[in-house]
Amino acid sequence: MTTRLLTSSPVAHPSGESGTALNLRRALDRVIDNHRRWKEGFGDHPGHDALAVDDDLLEAALDELGLRLRDNYPFFHPRYAGQMLKPPHPAAVAGYVAAMLVNPNNHALDGGPATARMEREVIAQIAGMFGFGEHLGHLTTSGTIANLEALYVAREIHPGRAVAFSADSHYTHARMCRVLGIEGVSVPVDGAGRMDVDAVRDLVAGGRVGTVVVTAGTTGLGAVDPVHEVLAVCRDHGVRVHVDAAYGGFFALLAGTAGAGGVAAAPWEAIAHCDSVVVDPHKHGLQPYGCGAVVFRDPAVGRFYVHDSPYTYFTSEELHLGEISLECSRAGAAAAALWLTLRLFPLTADGLGAVLAAGRRAAGRWAALLADSPYLRLYQEPELDIVTYFPVAGELSTVDSASQRVMEEGMDDRRDPVFLSVLRADARSFTLRHPDVRADRGEARVLRSVLMKPESEPYLDTLHKRVERLAAG
Repeated sequence: MTTRLLTSSPVAHPSGESGTALNLRRALDRVIDNHRRWKEGFGDHPGHDALAVDDDLLEAALDELGLRLRDNYPFFHPRYAGQMLKPPHPAAVAGYVAAMLVNPNNHALDGGPATARMEREVIAQIAGMFGFGEHLGHLTTSGTIANLEALYVAREIHPGRAVAFSADSHYTHARMCRVLGIEGVSVPVDGAGRMDVDAVRDLVAGGRVGTVVVTAGTTGLGAVDPVHEVLAVCRDHGVRVHVDAAYGGFFALLAGTAGAGGVAAAPWEAIAHCDSVVVDPHKHGLQPYGCGAVVFRDPAVGRFYVHDSPYTYFTSEELHLGEISLECSRAGAAAAALWLTLRLFPLTADGLGAVLAAGRRAAGRWAALLADSPYLRLYQEPELDIVTYFPVAGELSTVDSASQRVMEEGMDDRRDPVFLSVLRADARSFTLRHPDVRADRGEARVLRSVLMKPESEPYLDTLHKRVERLAAG
């Protein structure tokens, strides 16, 4: 049987590994051949004994590395339903290796002309996904750095004014405010973990706040702040709006689509009118760590990055990526990996959106199964692909201990393991959702599962039954 380079559906391999869309071994062979042909174009070149490695020693070291790497959770398998972790798509691996063999540095065109162009192309696609026309942006090594850059620009535009973010936003905002010397203000959330619009209105009315950070997909619950409502309030008071869509950003591809895989349109469509947005391709974008991105709607913010370097920026009069970023050296391989991936999974509902829709459907169906379970209760209806739930109990202390027990027993079972995570919920948040559970302590852990792998959809019944058995004791 001939295995095609690309397939429209999963195929089984003799190793038992599922082929997701690309035959990695064949792809890497092509990468190496293409790299060899490129090198040959420059003529013969000498090697050096200092770089020589004994074959037996290399194989032994690789085998030792393989053994060391076994000390990892099976992020690839749908029985891993814990944190926001999964392997990159084979296309991203092939793209990364192809560029890594050259090792370009996207700081300046001197260090990576080809991958710098690729980076601009993928940033334009990401900007288009959010409805930005003219824009300025670049890739980063993480969502943390991307948010740092957005808050840095916020500080420069409104010096001396605070940055507000929801109580359920990522902890990076409070940390980065401290790094930047900005006052950070926490905004209360409603009973679904979304930023309270009335609280925002009261806060911005006094002129204390210059920028409000809204979150499109909180990392705890997957909640989506009412971006459209917050934006309207902020515009009335001359306040900027930054969107932290590091986790949920690619769900913009499903905004307003029909069926169980879709998401409500209004918050996502409002992003087009916000001032900046961050998204992490190393989450739903199928990329390896680290690949984040920040995009500004107004290219004029580039003035805040202006600097000089005495030994770079000489090969081209074009704007170098290092001239519009706080980071200096960055892997051009990250741009190549994302560029190649988006050639195969375009930023459309039927392209990359289909990958996210599978997780969204799985989350909705698991919520329905949990509603009928005698052993488990849904903590909150999922908005994206994060499901939170807890063992049935009458008081928070029992919920807490039972959730921890289920997580530990599932992870420690060598015969049939399942990997979950927990989320701390304070008593007020918990009882808002479940007033029948007695608050005999200040907080409780609930179980949390991230269904970001599309394989979670066909595996869901197995996963649900396994967690039910654990909860039943």
